[in-house]
Amino acid sequence: MKTLFLNERMTYDGTQLHSLYTYLTHKVQGDSALAFIGPCNISFDHMVDGEDLLERSEIRGSEMLHFIFEIFDRELVSGIFLQRLLATLISDEIYQLTQKKLEREGDDLYWEKKKLSISIATSSSISTLVHFAVNISNQGTPVPTCSLEDFKINPRSFGEKILKKISEEYESILVARVKVRPVQ
Repeated sequence: MKTLFLNERMTYDGTQLHSLYTYLTHKVQGDSALAFIGPCNISFDHMVDGEDLLERSEIRGSEMLHFIFEIFDRELVSGIFLQRLLATLISDEIYQLTQKKLEREGDDLYWEKKKLSISIATSSSISTLVHFAVNISNQGTPVPTCSLEDFKINPRSFGEKILKKISEEYESILVARVKVRPVQ
């Protein structure tokens, strides 16, 4: 999996969650993970989660660490597994840095009943896509949140470490699938 951490700030508004975004916009081709820092404000026109649409849930925050993944030749369930693996890696890393234990509910992370993350997995005609983000700040969120600021974690170095870990996990999974014999 190729990775890139953008130096420039960017607002995530949901329009970035489409096939070949990382390739056509940032020249990273193939299975990829892109990270960047910036606000989040997803309009209902670009919201993918049916539950959030039905509940008219606002999804926004003033400062978040965003990850966008695109993987090819995989079903949507693989994207959901990727979301949950990423949530676990993030939770584990926060624990390593702070000794604070987060709770994972599906693909969401919480600390003391305050939400740290947002995430969605979807598919296009050629790929599976995931957006996962963690709050850097608690400003501008529509629900009670916790953030990397609360944990005194540098978002850039944290994001780079998570990109490295998820890429290593992904590559390890690809190796694991080609080292076994089929059964009769």
